[in-house]
Amino acid sequence: MCAKSSRSTSNSVESVSSDGATLTIERMTEAHLPEVMRIERAVFMPGWSEEAFRSDLRNPAALYLVLKLDGTIVAYAGMWLVVDEAHITNVAVLPDYRGRNFAKRLIHRLLSIARERGCVKATLEVRVSNTPAQRLYEKFGFRPVATRAKYYDNVEDALIMWLEGLETPEFGEYLSRIEQEIRGQGKG
Repeated sequence: MCAKSSRSTSNSVESVSSDGATLTIERMTEAHLPEVMRIERAVFMPGWSEEAFRSDLRNPAALYLVLKLDGTIVAYAGMWLVVDEAHITNVAVLPDYRGRNFAKRLIHRLLSIARERGCVKATLEVRVSNTPAQRLYEKFGFRPVATRAKYYDNVEDALIMWLEGLETPEFGEYLSRIEQEIRGQGKG
């Protein structure tokens, strides 16, 4: 079951990029919300409300992470853990910080946590127009299975994507290779 507790989710993960910047991934708290809302407004319109995030932070089935660059939050991601599934709810990177593998790092961490907690599959929705995000999710093994009409702002369709086999040794090895790739790139 995905909901089993894991102490490792509260630890921060820190690394130093080749340009000397310090990257930290840590669990989101209410204290992070002002910076998270700045990102939310820059990336999504209308996006989630602060109260929606606050409610999810109190939800034991939800887990959110922030990625800090030299102490400043520049990205965040979250998921719900329900029965044996992880549902990735949000992935956002400030526009000026895209292309630096921050979303890749966050998705890697979310899927690693989902595996640690016993999840066997993961799902997410992504705008049909957001092909860069779709390509990133496909690199992790997500596959499109359906569309949800007018999901975003009652205008744009969502592509529903699924990933199965999170619990397999093969997927664990794949996550290890992605981690090595991220580290080898030396970028944030």
